[in-house]
Amino acid sequence: MDERGFFARTFCQNEFRDHGLATSFVQCNLSHNYKRLTLRGMHLQISPHQEAKLVQCTQGSIYDVIIDLRSASPTYMTHTAVVLTAHDHNMIYVPEGFAHGFLTLEDETSVFYQMSAFFVPASERGLRWNDPIFNIQWPEQPQVISERDANYLDFSTLIFE
Repeated sequence: MDERGFFARTFCQNEFRDHGLATSFVQCNLSHNYKRLTLRGMHLQISPHQEAKLVQCTQGSIYDVIIDLRSASPTYMTHTAVVLTAHDHNMIYVPEGFAHGFLTLEDETSVFYQMSAFFVPASERGLRWNDPIFNIQWPEQPQVISERDANYLDFSTLIFE
């Protein structure tokens, strides 16, 4: 960091590979959200089209949540939540087999995703953002949510594999 600003590496294939993380991104997506407290999620793609994501908030801020749905994982059914902000330039890596969603914390918030697999509508799945089995402590109640996301079923009723 100097008087011009700063420079940061946002991705290094060697570092990701050394940690056993997906290193090939084939698709990028941008989500712009007009209103604070917009919720998107919880989304995933099932096998054989599972996807890893590298997610960054490029404008505003979000409360980002990932849920481990890999049945053989020691962290199966647990979630992790982080705040991503454009100011902090932080990111989260979402492994294959995780559900992902976020709640915007500011108006005019943008989220940039790098994806390891192409979107395949037939492999798309979702689960209810407030399913009690996950006990996610969202910072506030969503005010804007799509009909699809609002009507996802509880995890216990779904088949993902």
